[in-house]
Amino acid sequence: MKISVITAVYNSRATLADALDSALAQDHPDTELIVIDGASTDGTRAVIQHYAGSLARVVSEPDRGIYDALNKGLRLATGEIVGFLHSDDRYADNQVLSRIAATLADPGIDACYGDLRYVRQEDTGRVVRHWRSGGYQRRRLAWGWMPPHPTFYARRAIYQRLGSFNLDYQIAADYECLLRFLSAGHITCAYIPAVLVHMRVGGASNRSLSNLLQKSREDYRALRHHHVGGLGTLLMKNLQKLPQFFRK
Repeated sequence: MKISVITAVYNSRATLADALDSALAQDHPDTELIVIDGASTDGTRAVIQHYAGSLARVVSEPDRGIYDALNKGLRLATGEIVGFLHSDDRYADNQVLSRIAATLADPGIDACYGDLRYVRQEDTGRVVRHWRSGGYQRRRLAWGWMPPHPTFYARRAIYQRLGSFNLDYQIAADYECLLRFLSAGHITCAYIPAVLVHMRVGGASNRSLSNLLQKSREDYRALRHHHVGGLGTLLMKNLQKLPQFFRK
């Protein structure tokens, strides 16, 4: 079972090698690594060139942001399973993709996800927040629940059937995509009770107050569009994050 791992990058010279090293260390025998670079100017392209022999596809050109880059990767992917490894993230261990492949070996399962740890930018050994997902039940979407998108892996056929990232959402296209898959798409989804990804804090959605406000507006818009909930759901979605800062 081939797994396509797509990494979108723009000016991430300091962290990209760590992400790619964690992907190359995976013990799953059939992995396709695709890197989509938005024409970086900080030396990122030199890092990509260093790994070129281990990458299935590389694109380096201007784009319309991370979701446009991820859509380009989806169009290039040939694996049965597709997931995303952001340029400042890394896999928690070298068996992550094997666990995903074992879970999706069941033809009745369309997608899977696991747990996520947020770690400090400068010290990835320090955990800031632990996102323990728990099992999937469709009704939990209205309570503000969602799986961590960096741990979400789905059959490529699901993207072909239900669509990729909607570029009308600048910050919350991943949330809209998950709502589309899990609500209107009625896909079957399995939970892997293990930490799959370490994610550095400081992503685009929480980089500034204006970004937080924009993300909230886009989250609300996605909730209403897919008839999942409204302001109450949005409030619960944010409140559920608080215990994650105290969980080990």
